[in-house]
Amino acid sequence: MEQNMWYDAFMKIVINKYPKKAYLVQVLMELLSLEREAVYRRLRNEVPFTAQEVVTLSSTWNISLDEVIGVNIGAISFQMRTMNYLNPSEEEADFLRFVIQSVEYLKHFPSTEFMDICNKLPRQLLAGYEYLNKFHLFKWVFQYSNDKEAHPFSVINLSKEKLKITEEYYRAIKQVPNTNFIFDSKIFYYLIKDIKYFCSIFLITEEEKELIKKDIFDLLDYLQEIANNGCYPETQNKVNLYISQLKIPTGYSYTFTPEGNICYIHVFDKFEIYSYHSEMVNNFMAWMQLKKRTSIQISEVDVKSRIEFFATQRQIVESL
Repeated sequence: MEQNMWYDAFMKIVINKYPKKAYLVQVLMELLSLEREAVYRRLRNEVPFTAQEVVTLSSTWNISLDEVIGVNIGAISFQMRTMNYLNPSEEEADFLRFVIQSVEYLKHFPSTEFMDICNKLPRQLLAGYEYLNKFHLFKWVFQYSNDKEAHPFSVINLSKEKLKITEEYYRAIKQVPNTNFIFDSKIFYYLIKDIKYFCSIFLITEEEKELIKKDIFDLLDYLQEIANNGCYPETQNKVNLYISQLKIPTGYSYTFTPEGNICYIHVFDKFEIYSYHSEMVNNFMAWMQLKKRTSIQISEVDVKSRIEFFATQRQIVESL
């Protein structure tokens, strides 16, 4: 491969990342801290991206330089970006804002699809409920922080900026045109069991437990509205809810768009390992679609199963 061919291939990937040039320019300005004209000069090939800029774009968008230069080592790489969701740094906060902008951009593509197979409530739903979201953060800190001392629920406080980002994400995710959730049938049982445990070791008070419990009931009401109508009430974008008849040991998700796809394996409660590798993403999509064969759709169609599911979940929550 000639010296400049890898760069041409790299530029093609960058330019195709966002076909709307104005949006691409804005994203590059924010990612690379460049002025608008400097970005345009790079896109016109008047000035090449620096080595550091190539590294930044490759790592942020998971562009495989091995594939760009034609190297095939026979392996598929996954990456993981660690994040302090409780007290994010400014760099981490900027990345979260970039994620929100990218999600909002998906509304322009009607064929975009998000699918999540989950054994715990996904952050797309948790983000809308203050105490339920706080419990998720509390549990994450308890399990994975380096502090030897166990901190009670009461000390988990989000900054105004982090709350704002969470609210923006909760609104943005509803812009995705098509969403599929497949829940483990015991998803609320697992949640209630966790809450009971932390109450038993006095890290959650009775008053805090009641606040979390109210959020769970509110979420169930919201999910039932989605299941009845088959869409997010705020945007009318399509949502399908399924209940798996088999245990779900690990959470998986993918995002399909006309511009590029990504698959995730959910680990350590709030992290993901992910890949943009086309073969792996295609396999993920096929495997996850097959999961529907052992699941019952409760949105719109199976009224009896829908009523029974939500009645059972409310009984489980009431036991808290």
